[in-house]
Amino acid sequence: MTEPALTDLTGVGPKLVEKLAKLHLHSVLDLAFHLPLRYEDRTRIAPIASLQPGQRALIEGQRLGIREVYGQRRSLLLTLGDATGTVTLRLFHYSRAMRTRLENAQLLRCFGEARPGPRALEMVHPEIQTDDGIDPLSEHLDPVYPTTEGLQQRSLRKFIAQALERVQTDQLLTELLPPKLAEHYQLPGLLDSLLRVHRPTPAEAARFEDSPYRARLVLEELLGHRLALLERKDQRLAVPAKPCPPAPDLQAEFLRRLPYHPTQAQARVLHELQGDLAKSEPMHRLVQGDVGAGKTLVAALAAIPVLAQGHQVAVMAPTEILAEQHFKAFTQWFEPLGFRVDWFSGSQSAKTRKPALERLAQGACQIAVGTHALFQDAVSFDSLGLVIVDEQHRFGVDQRLALTAKAGAYRPHQLIMTATPIPRTLAMSLYADLDLSVIDELPPGRTPIDTRVLSTQTRDRVAQRIAHLVAEGGQAYWICTLVEDSEHLAAQAAETSHAWLQQALPDLSIGLVHGRMSGEDKHTAMDAFKRQQTQVLVATTVIEVGVDVPNANLIVIENAERLGLAQLHQLRGRVGRGQRASYCLLLYGHPLSETSRARLETLRDSNDGFVIAEKDLELRGPGDVLGTRQTGDLSFRIADLARDRDLLPKTQALAETLREAYPDQARALIQRWVGSRVVYSQV
Repeated sequence: MTEPALTDLTGVGPKLVEKLAKLHLHSVLDLAFHLPLRYEDRTRIAPIASLQPGQRALIEGQRLGIREVYGQRRSLLLTLGDATGTVTLRLFHYSRAMRTRLENAQLLRCFGEARPGPRALEMVHPEIQTDDGIDPLSEHLDPVYPTTEGLQQRSLRKFIAQALERVQTDQLLTELLPPKLAEHYQLPGLLDSLLRVHRPTPAEAARFEDSPYRARLVLEELLGHRLALLERKDQRLAVPAKPCPPAPDLQAEFLRRLPYHPTQAQARVLHELQGDLAKSEPMHRLVQGDVGAGKTLVAALAAIPVLAQGHQVAVMAPTEILAEQHFKAFTQWFEPLGFRVDWFSGSQSAKTRKPALERLAQGACQIAVGTHALFQDAVSFDSLGLVIVDEQHRFGVDQRLALTAKAGAYRPHQLIMTATPIPRTLAMSLYADLDLSVIDELPPGRTPIDTRVLSTQTRDRVAQRIAHLVAEGGQAYWICTLVEDSEHLAAQAAETSHAWLQQALPDLSIGLVHGRMSGEDKHTAMDAFKRQQTQVLVATTVIEVGVDVPNANLIVIENAERLGLAQLHQLRGRVGRGQRASYCLLLYGHPLSETSRARLETLRDSNDGFVIAEKDLELRGPGDVLGTRQTGDLSFRIADLARDRDLLPKTQALAETLREAYPDQARALIQRWVGSRVVYSQV
C-alpha cells in the first residue's frame, strides 16, 4: 500500500512539515521510527512528601491557598497539600481566566519538576488539571521525543501516535531482517517492538535495558549505520587515487637527519600507511596516538612517497598555533631535501599570500600547511596527492569535501590524525569506512604526569607552588575555561587570572595568550614562553593541541569540571615532555556534581588516553566525545554505544551477510535508520 503523506495526518500542514523536516522526519514511517529519548511517569500519584529536587512527578492535592506576589516578576503562588505534606506551585505566565479557574478549583493534579524555592520545594509552571477535568491515570509511560523549536512535545506525541496507528491499519511496516536471522537471534517482531518502545508500562521500562524489544531496534539501528558506512566506503573506492610506492632512498636521507629513531609503534603504523599509498585505491586511514606519541613524524614520513612521485601534500590543522607548529616542523624536515613548504592562514597578508598561491597552483610548492584557509576557492593545487588532517572532528564535512575536491579527477589519499583516543567501541561502529592505526607507544624520555584535584579555594597555595617550581628552573601553564562558548568571555577570564597572578607572583614574568589576540601577538607570547623569557603562561584552551614546550612541567586548569575528559587529557599533555617531574593541578568550583567528580577522579587516577576515552564515552556519550553532538551528525535514536558494545561484533557479521545475500534489504535498512542524515565519517 502507498505510504500516506505527512499532511494526511490530522493537524499537519505545510509549516509543520518544514519543522518536522528539521528532525529528518519526511514520512509517516519516519515518525514511527522517531524514538523516545526518555519517559515521564504519569501512571501513579507520588506523595508530596516524597518529592526530591530535580524529580519529575505526578502529584495530587487540595488547593490550600492562592495569592499573587510582586517582586522582580509578578507570579501566582498556589499551595497544594495532601495527607503527607505541601508544595508550592509558581506561575509567571497566567491569564485572569486561568487565575479564576484555579481559585474555583478544590482538587488539583499536577505534573512537573520539583525545585528548591525560597522556603521549600516548588513546581514552576507544572501541567495542571483541575477537578472539573482530570484524566484517568495512564497505564503507560509518556514518551519524551527529540524535538525542535516551535514543535511542542504534546503535539509531537499526537502526530507519532497517529503515525503508529496508520502503520498498523495500513500495514506499512516491512520486516527487513531475513526470517532465518531473526529466528536465529530470537528477535521479536518489528511492529511489536516499536509499539512497546514508544509507550512501555512501568514494569517494561524497569527492564528496558534487557528488553528483547529494545534489543531488536538497537540491532537494526546499528546495522543501518554500519551498512551506510560500508556503502560510503564503496563510493570512495570507486574514484581512483595516484599510487605512490615507497621511496627508500629519500626516506633514508630523511631519517639520517633526525636526532632520534622512530619507535617500533611509529615504524609499524608507517608500514601500514605505505601499503595503502602504493595502491590506486585512495587511502582513508585514521591514525590515533596519545598526546606526544609522535603522530606528526609519522605523517611526514607518509608524505615522502607522495613527494617522490611529484605530487603535492596538504597539511591542515584546526588552530593557527598548531598549524604553525606543523609548518615549522615540515619546513625543518623537508626544505633541506629540496621541497618547498608554504604557509596559508586567514591572518596572512595579501602580499605574502598571492605568491604562495601561485607557487602552489604551478607545482613550485610541494607542501601546503595551513588552517581553514586551505579550503578556500582561491587555493588550487597542481597535483594534490595526499591530505593530512589533524583533529578532523574540528572541521565540518563540507570543509573536508572542499579540500579533497581539489585533487581533480583523482581522489587524494587521506591521513587523519587525532590525539583524542577513540574507544574501540566507537572505532568499530563509527569508522567502518576508515582503516585504523594506533601508535600505542610513547617516545623514550616522556615522564608520567602527577595529577591532583584541588578546590579553587586553594589558589593562593597553588601560586606559591608555581613560585617554588620556577625557582627550580621549571615553567607553568595556567589555563582558564568558561561554560559559555565565547572567545570574548574566555579572554576576559584569562586577563583576570593574568592580573591576579601578576599580583600574587610579582617576581615572575607572566605571559598571556587567548583567541582574541592577533596571530602576531599570540606568536610573540608563545615564543617568549618557549625561550623561557616568561615563566608562566596564562591561556585559554587555545593551547589545547600542538604546543610543545619541553621545559614546562606544571599545568593548572581552572574550573576543570567544565571540560570533558578528552579535552582535559589533551591539555594535560602540554607537560611531561621533558626530563623534569611534571604535574597537573585540576582546580574545581563548588558544588561539584557526581559526573564531574567521576570525570576528575578518572583523570587523576590514569594517564592512559584509551582508559580515559572509554570513561568519557560512558559519562558523556559518543557525540560529545567526538565533538559532533551540536552538528546532528551522530544521532542514534535508541542505540547507546557504551551500553550496547556487546552487540557490535554481531552487527559486523550481520552487515556482511546482508550486503552479500540480501542487498535490497541492506539498502532499505540504510534508508530506514540513516535516511537523509549525514554519517559522521563520510569524508
